[in-house]
Amino acid sequence: MSQSLHTSENLPAVAPDLILVHWEHGEWQVQSLSDRLTQWLKIDSAHSRGRSPAALFPSAVPAIISLAAEVLEQGKNLTGIKLRLLPEQPGFLADIQFAGLTEDYLGQLVRISLRRESIHSRQENSFRNMVGSSPAIQEVFRKICLYAASDATIIITGETGTGKELVAQALHAESPRCEQPFAALNCAAISEQLLESELFGHERGAFTGAVREHRGYFERADGGTLFLDEIGEMPLHTQSKLLRVLEDSRVQRVGGEKSRQVDVRFIGATNIPLEQAVAEKHFRADLYHRLAVLRIHLPSLRERPEDIPLLTELFLQEFNAKYGKGVRRLTSEATRLLQSYLWPGNIRELRNVIERVVVESETEAIGARAFSEWIHERHQFAGSVNAAPVDMNRQNLPVVIPYSPGNENPPDQTTTPYRIMGKRVELSEDMIRQAYQKSTGNLSAAARLLGVHRATLYRHLQRLNLTREDLS
Repeated sequence: MSQSLHTSENLPAVAPDLILVHWEHGEWQVQSLSDRLTQWLKIDSAHSRGRSPAALFPSAVPAIISLAAEVLEQGKNLTGIKLRLLPEQPGFLADIQFAGLTEDYLGQLVRISLRRESIHSRQENSFRNMVGSSPAIQEVFRKICLYAASDATIIITGETGTGKELVAQALHAESPRCEQPFAALNCAAISEQLLESELFGHERGAFTGAVREHRGYFERADGGTLFLDEIGEMPLHTQSKLLRVLEDSRVQRVGGEKSRQVDVRFIGATNIPLEQAVAEKHFRADLYHRLAVLRIHLPSLRERPEDIPLLTELFLQEFNAKYGKGVRRLTSEATRLLQSYLWPGNIRELRNVIERVVVESETEAIGARAFSEWIHERHQFAGSVNAAPVDMNRQNLPVVIPYSPGNENPPDQTTTPYRIMGKRVELSEDMIRQAYQKSTGNLSAAARLLGVHRATLYRHLQRLNLTREDLS
C-alpha cells in the first residue's frame, strides 16, 4: 500500500465510499473497497481483497477492527465516528453498520461508510473541559459517553500529563451518579503507611496519632465515583484489600471490627503498563483482571498535534483572565514551533509553557521569539550536545525534540534528534534506510531519529520512490 499523502478534499461530500469487512473463521478480512477509495489511496482493489484491515490500514485511528467488533458485540450501529485512515490527514466521519451474513452463512458482514466532515462537525471539538478535534481524542469522547452509564470498573491509561483525571470527572458527570460525590486520590502521593487509612478509614486509637475516627475515600464516595490515580504504584498488601472491597462492596476501617456497605463506581488510572507490572510481580493479576473491565487510553499530545491550536486558544483565554492580559493569539510561526515538539509532559507541559509566555508578554500576538528561553531549557534538559545552537535572531529556529518513553521503539541514544523550523531538510536514501532499520521498521520512530515529522518522512519516501520493502 502506498503511504503517499492525500487530502480529504479529493473526495466528494456525498455518495460515501465503502469498506466492507467480514468476520469468518476467527479473522477479519476486507471483502471489498469502493473504486473511488482505492483510487484515492492508490492501492490495487484486487490486492486489498482478503487482507486484514489492520494490515491494509495500520495507522487508522481508531482501529477499524475495534469499531467493527463493537458493532457485532453490542448489536448496535455506530454513527458519525471520527476516523483517520492515513497519518497526518484530516479525519472522516464513519458510519459502521451490520450488513448481514456471507453467502455461506459462516461470516458476518460489517459496512463502513465514509464521508467528509462538514464545517459544523469540525466545530464539535469540546467535551467536559476537554478540547480536541483529532480522531484520537474524539474516540476518547465517544468512549466516555458509551461507558458512563455503566457501573463497571474502568482503567484509564496514558502518559503523564494527558488529562486522566479530567476523563474520570467526565465519566462521573455523564453518569447517573453525577449528583453524588466524586472523590479522587493519588496513590503515589501518599506514604504506604497512610494509604490504607486514606482509602478505608480508621477507628480512633487504631495507631499512634489516631485521636479520632476517620472516614476513608470509599466512604466519602459512597453513592458516587472513586478515582484512584497512579494505581500501579499501590503496595501489594494494599492491593489485596482493595480487591476484597471491589468484590463484596464492603469496607473495614483500619483498627475496626465491623465492615460497612458502600456503593461506589470505581475508576483507576495509570501511566505504567499494568500488564508489565503483573509480569514483574509488582501488581496482582487477580486485581488487574478485576479492574480492566473497561479501558480508555488517552493519546499523547504528539499523537494529536492538530489539537495544539485548540488547546493553546483555551489556555490563552484562561491565563488572560487570570493575569489581566490581552494576548489574542500565537503567530503561525509560534504554532508551528509548538507542533514540532514531542511534548514529554503532554498537555500539562503545554499549559505551563503558555502560562509562562502569557505572564511575560506585553503584546497581543506571541511570536516564536517568546519561547527562546524555554527552547534553551529544552536543549539542556535533553542533554543535546549534538544539537545546533539556538539563535533567536534568525528566522530558522532549531528545536530539540527530547524522546518521551512510551510504547514505540526508542531512538538511538547516541544521537539527539532536532529539527530546523522553516528550513527544508533533504534526506538521502541511506539516511532514511539506516533510521528505518534502527527503528525495526517503525516509521514514526525513524522520523524521530531523523528529526523530522512523520509527514515530512512520507514526502521524502515519495520523492525518492521508496517503499517499506526497499528500506528493508
